[in-house]
Amino acid sequence: MSSTSLDQIVNLAKRRGFVFPSSEIYGGLASTWDYGPYGVLLKNNVKAAWWKAMVLMRDDIVGLDAAILMHPRTWEASGHTDSFSDPLVECRQCHNRFRLDELQDLQKSDKDKLQCPVCGTKDNFTEPKNFNLLMKTFLGTTEDAKSAVYLRGETCQGIYVNFKNVLATSRQKIPFGIAQIGKAFRNEITPGNFTFRMREFEQMEMQFFVKPDAAAVYYDEWKSRRLDWYKSLGFEMTRVRFKDHDKLAHYAKAAVDIEYDTPWGWKEVEGIHNRGDWDLSRHSEFSGKDLSYFDEESGDKFMPYIVETSGGADRISLMALIDAYNEEETDGETRVVLKLHKDLAPIKVAVMPLLKNKPELVEVATKLFHELKAAGIMAEYDESGSIGRRYRRQDEIGTPICVTIDFDTLENKTVTIRDRDTMKQERVGLDKVLKLT
Repeated sequence: MSSTSLDQIVNLAKRRGFVFPSSEIYGGLASTWDYGPYGVLLKNNVKAAWWKAMVLMRDDIVGLDAAILMHPRTWEASGHTDSFSDPLVECRQCHNRFRLDELQDLQKSDKDKLQCPVCGTKDNFTEPKNFNLLMKTFLGTTEDAKSAVYLRGETCQGIYVNFKNVLATSRQKIPFGIAQIGKAFRNEITPGNFTFRMREFEQMEMQFFVKPDAAAVYYDEWKSRRLDWYKSLGFEMTRVRFKDHDKLAHYAKAAVDIEYDTPWGWKEVEGIHNRGDWDLSRHSEFSGKDLSYFDEESGDKFMPYIVETSGGADRISLMALIDAYNEEETDGETRVVLKLHKDLAPIKVAVMPLLKNKPELVEVATKLFHELKAAGIMAEYDESGSIGRRYRRQDEIGTPICVTIDFDTLENKTVTIRDRDTMKQERVGLDKVLKLT
């Protein structure tokens, strides 16, 4: 289990503007969170890194942005309206409600006599009943059964129903994939652990369509590729592992989770699944549209199998904060530093005039700052407080390098570059700063 506590992450996130409680001035809303100025940059960087690996760097995957609201029959075909549920029990003593499976996981012994984690009462729960996780809303001016629709419980269904549209317009041939990043909604019984489990969250999903006899090969390939992605972003790989599903979903031929060693144990951040032909077959059946694929080269017609990779942008962003968090003793005091990979760091470079009351230093610093921004580099201008305090502030938000404009800059056009991780400083030419970032 991670030595970093969740409280440390939550405190840093609030203090430095990564994540705020949603609607905080009204007392907040349970398990909903707002991403602050640095949090939205971190999360956008996570999504950009995923999109680059999945779409930009591949010829066989295209993108999609499907609607959140879909025809209700979509969720009948997918099985969500019938089986997308968790077993719910209620403590008869304190009336708190819990997912039965999570309650059972909390027990140290004697699984038959469950103990309420709130009031401590033993074996005093209602009979389990299924609780559907889909969030319902209504379209139009009336709120009745005919106008009921659902906020999507997952983003992949938008990919499946657009399979033929994408095939017809992208000139792709099997094997190929469709990738999407978007919001999904689940009426979780027991959300929690900060941004790890929320009712409103963002998924990064890719569905790879293959011949049935090739699915097992691509399943293994995508397991390897997805693990390599985490490694490429500098995650500590001793804290990342595969965990095969003990029990497969009814549609799955194979399924594995990528888990991360969080402060509350090993938890899933991404799933990789061989979904077989369940999805396209079901949507063909319920829509009456033929979603099979005709292979012009072989003359074969078949229902494609799907290999899915499904990661949570919120979970991976939280994982990045936990993984990068360090406390170090420096000169008799504790330095908090986020050692984020440069591709994930919210701010790439901080520009600092040594003194804010020296116009000649401020002029050079602001000019460099605007040059960096114009080049598409997320930079920050920081002139508040001593240079040491400014370094510490940038350490806590994970900025890889700080550039200090001092009086030597005016003399010889050099600046001080300070590295976040080593804290080493060196002089480089002012004209070299853009290349270093």
